[in-house]
Amino acid sequence: MCDTGSDLWLLDTPTGLVLVHEQCAEFVPVGAGTADSTMAYRATSAEPDGPGCSVTIVEIPAAGLRYRRTFAHLQLRPPAYIPEDRWRMAISDGRAFIRQWGEAAQRLAWSSADLFGLHQPPDNPHPSYRRLSRYGETGLCWLLEGREVIALTATTATIRNPTGNITVFRKNNRPALGPLGDSLDYFV
Repeated sequence: MCDTGSDLWLLDTPTGLVLVHEQCAEFVPVGAGTADSTMAYRATSAEPDGPGCSVTIVEIPAAGLRYRRTFAHLQLRPPAYIPEDRWRMAISDGRAFIRQWGEAAQRLAWSSADLFGLHQPPDNPHPSYRRLSRYGETGLCWLLEGREVIALTATTATIRNPTGNITVFRKNNRPALGPLGDSLDYFV
């Protein structure tokens, strides 16, 4: 994918066809991504008088077809109001999750938002605004932080913590049911 809007060429790479600007094609490495099917590659032309092209190739996993487009876009740059280290961790966790659980998650009707969703930031957020603190709208891969998913159902993901304890992520981001009357749902 080339940032230049015109004169795009179809480039045949080892992992498939990619649209790039003619002058950007030289920055695409031969065999890019053959070792890791979710690798993101980015290069920029260094010519001082050149067009200043930049090329970004995002290769997406074969498994977890429903999540391919969302995961590919997520790899391009951190979303607004997300620290870069958390973004990199979410990419790593997403890659591991899709590799191990992608097909099962698809069969169990997990959506891209369930895995990679984030709170929609307000137009003019307060300086203390933290997008990842909105747990009810945060997808599973943002919350893993290197932890392993060990079981998946249609509504939950079971996560093993480094201490060996287990955490259960609820797909609908609702707390577990407690005693009768312990939920705001009873007021509906």
